[in-house]
Amino acid sequence: MKFGLLPKKKLGKIFLGLGIFLFPLFSCLYIVSIYSDGLISEKMSLLVLLIAVFSLLMLIVGIVFIIIGKDTSKKRLRWPFKIILALFAICWTVGGYTVVTLLYWSGDGFKNWLITTAMTTMNHQYFATWFYDEYDINQVLAHNYVAESGEDTDPNLIHFSEPDFNQTTFKNEYDKEVLTKEEGNDLYKIIDINRKKFKGKLAVVYDPSKVKIGVSKGIGTTLSGSYGEFITEIASRYNAVIATNAGGFYDPDWNSRGGVPHGPVISDGKLITNFKRIATGGGLVGFDQNNKLILSRMSADEAVKSGIRDAVDFGPFLIVNGKSSFVKGNGGWGDAPRTAIGQREDGIVLLLVIDGRQTGSVGADMNDLTEVMLDYGAINAVNMDGGTSSAMELNGDIITNPRNGNFAAKTRPVPNAWIVVK
Repeated sequence: MKFGLLPKKKLGKIFLGLGIFLFPLFSCLYIVSIYSDGLISEKMSLLVLLIAVFSLLMLIVGIVFIIIGKDTSKKRLRWPFKIILALFAICWTVGGYTVVTLLYWSGDGFKNWLITTAMTTMNHQYFATWFYDEYDINQVLAHNYVAESGEDTDPNLIHFSEPDFNQTTFKNEYDKEVLTKEEGNDLYKIIDINRKKFKGKLAVVYDPSKVKIGVSKGIGTTLSGSYGEFITEIASRYNAVIATNAGGFYDPDWNSRGGVPHGPVISDGKLITNFKRIATGGGLVGFDQNNKLILSRMSADEAVKSGIRDAVDFGPFLIVNGKSSFVKGNGGWGDAPRTAIGQREDGIVLLLVIDGRQTGSVGADMNDLTEVMLDYGAINAVNMDGGTSSAMELNGDIITNPRNGNFAAKTRPVPNAWIVVK
């Protein structure tokens, strides 16, 4: 049946329905096109605007026809169906404009969170590039950063002491957690981390001499001939009781085999690889022959000559000599799965893994990592590789909840890992 032969009221309902569906959709898309050309090109933007205007006219005409027309049809919509249609229209309209409001008119909080979180992922940077142009993205990243002190760690600030597991008074609740030993275990303790927006695991290692770097069998400096291993595989070969991921790796297509680490990798005093650094801040992260955590900008040759026994390269440095780095905004890293390592003044090593990309634990930013490390007494601490790589293994099992870029419960092969040996 042609539109011209339909009663005005029935025709009005059709126009009204189409207008309710199309106008919020295309008006929101046009607003997005104003702020970014990543999702909608400039030429497409004009078409989107025309459809939005046309759908608005349909909406107006539909209302007019319903008011002036008479419905001669014997079939009428029942009230339950009318209610469902009305609820759909409300949710569709309110939902669309709520998203637009969050993206562009709700202040910088949501915008900063979305851009910094998306731009640090491997596969989901489009969440930022779809909705914001390059200028906005760069502006946000420029206002969220970590300003390190520029200092190297002072080993003299570490004073080893045997943990007193019989003491009854503590500095605070976190110190009590660290120094309350699990029965029959003098090597380590696993502490559950439960904060408002994230969860994770903290491995407290009482003997820092047991913390080393384990490397993949396929570690190398060329993509074609190198491959990483899962931390469970690395831990098994080294007979380690605990393992976490350590440094980052060259991953130009976000789909490499994880075998080429950025920066120097030193294991048991030997330089294993020395590929180019990545711009993450920080620098060399490792332990010297006295089992003290060293955070320094020294070269690979300087590290080997100075007696660094195990090290990788990453950053940013979060705490150096008891002083926190200045974190502007969220540090530019957003919320994601995170790994960090630190050392207390008494020599106890802290290995931290935060879960992310899931309900109940969205992930941590640089402020969050710094806060947890300070709470548990670290005087030196550094951010390690995060995202899909972040995971903690204990006696052959993964005890955290890793998530990959598609939010699946998976981790990925890595070139090296922090391991705790017996």
